[in-house]
Amino acid sequence: MGIDLSGTSNLERKKVTVADFSKMKNHDQPIVMVTSYDYPTSIIADEVGVDSILVGDSYGMVVLGYDTTIPVTVEELLPVCQAVKRGSSHSLLIGDMPFLSFQVSEEDAIRNAGRFVKEGRMEAVKIEGGTEMAHMARAVTKAGIPVLGHIGITPQTATLHGGYRIQGKNADSGERLIEDAKSLEDAGVFGIVLEMITEEVAKVITKTVSVPTIGIGSGRYCDGQVLVLHDILGLYPRFLPKFAKRYVDLASTIKAAVADYASEVRRGGFPEERHVFKMDDTERVRMDSRQKKS
Repeated sequence: MGIDLSGTSNLERKKVTVADFSKMKNHDQPIVMVTSYDYPTSIIADEVGVDSILVGDSYGMVVLGYDTTIPVTVEELLPVCQAVKRGSSHSLLIGDMPFLSFQVSEEDAIRNAGRFVKEGRMEAVKIEGGTEMAHMARAVTKAGIPVLGHIGITPQTATLHGGYRIQGKNADSGERLIEDAKSLEDAGVFGIVLEMITEEVAKVITKTVSVPTIGIGSGRYCDGQVLVLHDILGLYPRFLPKFAKRYVDLASTIKAAVADYASEVRRGGFPEERHVFKMDDTERVRMDSRQKKS
């Protein structure tokens, strides 16, 4: 069940659900996912018809300026989730569970996942990790909360193990990733994000598991793709990952606009008469009279 925007108004569009992901895989319809961290961009993403919006813990790096995603907390992400929810009516909304919000115990994982649903108003959560985290995904799923898995490069732990390195570059690594995917499928996840996995391994995983795969830097054969909206828009100035595509350079546009504004203020070009508010003639005369008396 895909979303066809041709000739279809927003009012006629159906809400995308977890069940729709499976249907889209079965019908070979690519799944479109983006991240969003605020109300305005979630409105835009929802209106153009993306299938899912992920509130990623990458918010910590992209918006808050952290060097990694590790410092991000549940408390920081919940208001972001709420803002995205207010802007989206049709896309499936997924909250990214940050570092140490699910690793400590199954009880913690369920409790924090529940916060994303109850307080953040998300419809699913994402959990990083393969076989070693499958029991956590299973516990959250059994509690009634849909889980999106995430294997390959897992940003929450990548920086603790030498940085971001392409996964699946040899047969042994590829087999481990395939087993990770199978473990998550057995745990009941409704889909799996594959990050920075070689295209060959990602293709095998996609054919092996029954749940959809969502690629980010994992080639052309995944069931869908996800990109950070700020990368798409050219709004993240630090770097552009090789796997991302910049569709517009908004950072340069914004920089030029702010520079123009600063220049106009400094030379007296802003505000102009059309930007100001004025009293009517009677009140202006009264004020002038009072000023002269004082």
